[in-house]
This record gives sequence, structure tokens and C-alpha cells, in this order.
Amino acid sequence: METESEPYVRLATLRQVHQVMADMNTARSLADTLQTVADGVVAGLGYELACVNLVRPDGDLVVAAFSGNPAAEALITGRVGSRDSWERRLAMGERWGDLVFIPHTEGWILDDDDVPQWYTDGPAPRFEDEWHPSDRLFAPMYTPGVQGSACGELIGVLSVDRPRNGRLPGAWGREALQMYAFQAAIAISNARLRANMQRALVRLEREQQALRASEESFRQAFEYAPSGMAIAEMGGDQHGRILRTNDALCRLLGRPASAMRRYSFSDLVHPEDIGTLLRTSAEGGRAELRLGRRDGSYVWVSLRNSVVADAADGPRFLLTHVEDIEERKRRELQLAHRASHDSLTGLPNSAELRSRLSARLCKRPAHAGALESTDAAYGHPAVYDANGHGFDFPGAAAYDAYDHHVHTVAPVEGGRDDGAKGLAVLFCDLDGFKSINDRFGHNAGDAVLIEVARRLTRGVRDGDTVARLGGDEFVILADGLGRADAQDLAVRLRNEIIQPIRAEGRAVRVGASFGIGWAHCGMTADEVLKSADERMYVEKRSRPKQHRRAG
Repeated sequence: METESEPYVRLATLRQVHQVMADMNTARSLADTLQTVADGVVAGLGYELACVNLVRPDGDLVVAAFSGNPAAEALITGRVGSRDSWERRLAMGERWGDLVFIPHTEGWILDDDDVPQWYTDGPAPRFEDEWHPSDRLFAPMYTPGVQGSACGELIGVLSVDRPRNGRLPGAWGREALQMYAFQAAIAISNARLRANMQRALVRLEREQQALRASEESFRQAFEYAPSGMAIAEMGGDQHGRILRTNDALCRLLGRPASAMRRYSFSDLVHPEDIGTLLRTSAEGGRAELRLGRRDGSYVWVSLRNSVVADAADGPRFLLTHVEDIEERKRRELQLAHRASHDSLTGLPNSAELRSRLSARLCKRPAHAGALESTDAAYGHPAVYDANGHGFDFPGAAAYDAYDHHVHTVAPVEGGRDDGAKGLAVLFCDLDGFKSINDRFGHNAGDAVLIEVARRLTRGVRDGDTVARLGGDEFVILADGLGRADAQDLAVRLRNEIIQPIRAEGRAVRVGASFGIGWAHCGMTADEVLKSADERMYVEKRSRPKQHRRAG
């Protein structure tokens, strides 16, 4: 028996539903879309049988797709039920939101109407919420609402039967079917739109007279499309300039149609996505990028181009379909952030730290002495600048891979500060943290870690990285520091950490030990971190035990 609380949904189930939705929205034709809708109910929602009844132009509903039983599919596919019979069914029974459930105790009066249906055998229910073989469950599908209405025109009805668990769907199962029907209606509407537009484009290519004859139908399909549409110039000095937009695109970007005609898509796209846009400006071009809203924010969209061509003069303009994918992108970014950041402190985690560190390093040592043996093979002396770049010589093309890489170098070893700047790696281990966990509990320990992360972040520059390796270990990457700078930074951060911290209603204190390592090309990220870790332990052992923590 289900409860009112949200159910636990396995990741595999979410992936399956995601794949079903993706297949439904990428089908190549209307027929494929309808079959994918039926298959998705069986594959993703846990029903054994599903039928798509599609509204025909005359108003009656035809069985357009079936899934789950080949015998039943052969029996009823293509058969038609009258609109009157369907409206009678949708008006009776129990209302589950937008769903209609007709229990077996009432369904007997429908046995003689002309709606195509199948019959399944099975025992009578043994308990209250068990599914009866004669129960009927329908999910009407409507076009997206316009002008503030809750829903638009009925385009079809999903019929489902025999839940795999043998029970009537609970609250979340009903909502899942209802949301699926909503998405299916959008997919079917878009498939119809694409089919209409493809037919229109064929007529445009064949003769100019067909263009004039179909202008009105094209206008309606364009204006009332549920997602954004635009027509833009193609070729010439005005390439990409927007000629016409529909209401959906204007609402998405918060700009009136008159203002949209002053722009091209290159004016609206995020600066980081301009290259993606240029690669998309061709027939069949598809891309995901960000477009600017009137308020200065950006929205993620899926952009798809088709070329509307004239038979005599060649390509004339681009027909661009723009779909809002902001919510999906937000979820993707959240998942990516969770994978690369510590869940407690929000800092970059160990994997992200190593990735950032590795991005700065290459396998070629930055010091000239380490490269002399390699250069000797070319029969010329090794001469390098401060960044490890070789001067021009015969065979220098062998080093093309490093031509645009500024080598990471470290200040020289020893007490003397030669003024060199490098990438400092500060390894921080908290002193006295375990006793806080043991005495006051993990909640207090977590509060300490969160506050230490905040203080470390506050104490570094904007471009520096503060990461948590795990436990009470933190690492700071600070570029452009000399040895004295790095030591001063460690002192400042330690002084910040040792200040009292409020945890679980009490003031506690921890100390910190810092080890300073230096990254340079020729080292791996693990070697750099190990060096800093070893220096930290040297520093920790050099201090009297009673001075290792603040209290």
C-alpha cells in the first residue's frame, strides 16, 4: 500500500524514463512518435498494455499505436471509435486529476459502444486496491493551452491496462501517467508540426505557386507552434538577421516582435557560445546554447535549423526552432557540481582538485637541464627561456605541442628568495579535530569543517582554489606566489582557523598545520600533493604537541 510520501525511485528507473522521453521527442515521423508513446508506457511506467487513440480530422478517434500484446495489436489497430462514445467514457468514472478511471463495477455499460477495446482474463480482486481485468484507465492528451487556458484541444487518449504490480496506481503513479500524457501531447503536436512543415518545404521547392497557396497554413503552424520559431536571413551581408518570430520565442526571451527584428542570433547568443552558433548556421544544424533575455539573463535553448530554399535561386532563409531546455540544463549542472564538489562544504573535491592541478601541468619538465638529453638527439645545443620554451632551431617542430603552453615553474629551493613566482600548493591538516568529533559528536565536527572551509575561502584571492580532500584535510592552490608570499599566506590562514568556532551551541577551537609544496611541469598532480603532504607532516612534527591546536 502506498503512502502519501514521495516514493524512493531507483536511478535505473529514472534513466529508463529519461530514455523513454528522449525517444519520444526524437522520433523521425508522426507514426514513429505515436508508437514510441505507446512503447514508453510499457517500458517506463510499469503497465503491460498501452494504446494510443488519435483524434482524426473528422473528430473520431482511431487506434494509431498499440504496445504490449501482438494479438491485441492486430485485432484493434486501425479501428475507429466515435467521438460521442469517447466523450461518454471521459465524462463518467472517477477523476484522478486529468485521468479518468472507470472501475469494473461501472464498465459493463460500455461493453456495447463502438470504442475498440481488448479483453483480458484474470481472477477477481483479492484485496481493495487490486487491479480488476475489466478496470479501465484513460489519460486524455491535449494540445498546450493558449491565452491562459489550462489545456487546449483534445488530440488523443492514452488507454492503459494491467499494471505489472497488479495494483491500482497510487498518487505518484497517477501523477507520473498524467505528466507522461502531457509530454506525449507535446511530442505528438511537435511531430505533427514537423510533418506539416516538411510537406510545406517540399511544395516550396517544387514550385513558387505552391508557396503562395500554403502561406496561410504555414503562418498558422509558425505562429501557434508551442515552442519558439524564427525566420532569419541566410547569406549576404545580413546573414542571420531575424525577419520574423512567433509569440512563443518572444515570450521566452521577453522581447517584443518589433525589437527582435533589430537583432540577429549572434547578437543574442552568449559570448561563450558564438562559435557553437556559427557551426549551427546550416541545414540540419543543431546545438544547445544560451540566448539573452531582455532583463540581461540567459536561457539555455536547443536550437535547430532548416533551410527554406527557392528552386531557382537556392537557399533563401533559415527556419529556426528554439526549445527551452533551461530546467534540464539546470539539473545537468547540479549533477555535475555534485560530482565535482564536496557535499558538506561545497568546496571542490579531490577529483576536481586533481583535474585543476593537472590542467596546469604537462609531462615535459620546465627546466632546461631536464631537456638537454632530448635536444642532443637533434644535434643542437639546448637553449630555453624562463618558461621552458626552446628558441628556434632546425627540428623545432617536434615541440609544437608546447608552443602555446606556459610552463609552470617553482621558486628555487633554499632559504634565499630569488623573486620567482610559482604555483603554491598548501596542504592543510586540522589539529585537534578528532577530539571535537569524539567529545561533541559529528554534527559539531561538520559545523567546524564548514566554518574552516568558509574561513579558508575568505582568506584567499578570487582566482585561487580551496578544496577539501576528505576528513579534516584541505588544499589551497595559489598561483603567482613567491616563497615568502606562500609562507605569509599559510600564517594568515592559520590565524583565521584558530579563532573560536561556534558548534552545537558551544565555542570550540582547532589548530592547523600547513605544508607548502610547489607545482612544476614534469610532475603529476599526485606527486605535487604528496610533496605538500610530506612538508605538512614535517611542519606538524616540528611543533610541540601542546602547541599543535588552539584548544
